[in-house]
Amino acid sequence: MLPTAADPISRDGKSLILAYDHGLEHGPVDFDPNPATADPERVFELATHDAVTAIAVQKGIAEAYYPDYEDAVSLLLKMNGTSNLWMGEPDTPVNCSPEYAAELGADAVGFTLYGGSNNEIEMAEEFREIHEGARENDMGVVMWAYPRGQGVRNDTADRTIAYSARIAHELGADIAKVKYPGSPDAMAETVRMSGRTDVVMSGGSKTNDESFLRTVESAMNAGASGLAVGRNVFQRDNPTAILDALELVVFEGASTEEAIAETDAGA
Repeated sequence: MLPTAADPISRDGKSLILAYDHGLEHGPVDFDPNPATADPERVFELATHDAVTAIAVQKGIAEAYYPDYEDAVSLLLKMNGTSNLWMGEPDTPVNCSPEYAAELGADAVGFTLYGGSNNEIEMAEEFREIHEGARENDMGVVMWAYPRGQGVRNDTADRTIAYSARIAHELGADIAKVKYPGSPDAMAETVRMSGRTDVVMSGGSKTNDESFLRTVESAMNAGASGLAVGRNVFQRDNPTAILDALELVVFEGASTEEAIAETDAGA
């Protein structure tokens, strides 16, 4: 397998990114199901699990906590993000430069692009600067490829999600993070449209263990390269159990039934 820019946040070409940008994007409500996870250190501890190939955080969290975990965790630094208090057309400010991300020790950077927003042109131009800066500093690039805004009639439509993955590929992302498009065939088409850009599934809102694992299994069987998951891990009472199960499904090709049988997931 040829080396790629995504290798530092992947294992054998597959990724399990523990996303923890929710405090900015969603607010304290996302910590209510498991209040201890409002403390970023608890989630960094989870990120040391063998299944996790990187943790995705904003720069303030990285500054405060990553130095204590840099030998055990790969850092995916999120470059933009906005609060859930913002009520305008989808947009998100750039909060960090790739040069500063490199100084913090990031292995890769992440950027949200809302295709279909009235702000898409500005965001694409910002992505170009982030992308080229990341390349100059030998960092991978992950696009949160989310179609959203006045130009999008249905952001969960399978063709729309495939289009968002194609945008990520065309603009140079190493990994496109997309919502699950609803079926294995639709995920396979999304992967096909992404070319040599890897596709990872967004974990989304918390569901029960079995339902979540089945969706992940479906995505992997359709050619996805993994997932970027937050709430479906850290909102659980036993997040380690779901990480154990995800390791089997994502990296070893286990079925949902096998993963549940071999771990405490589903208990």
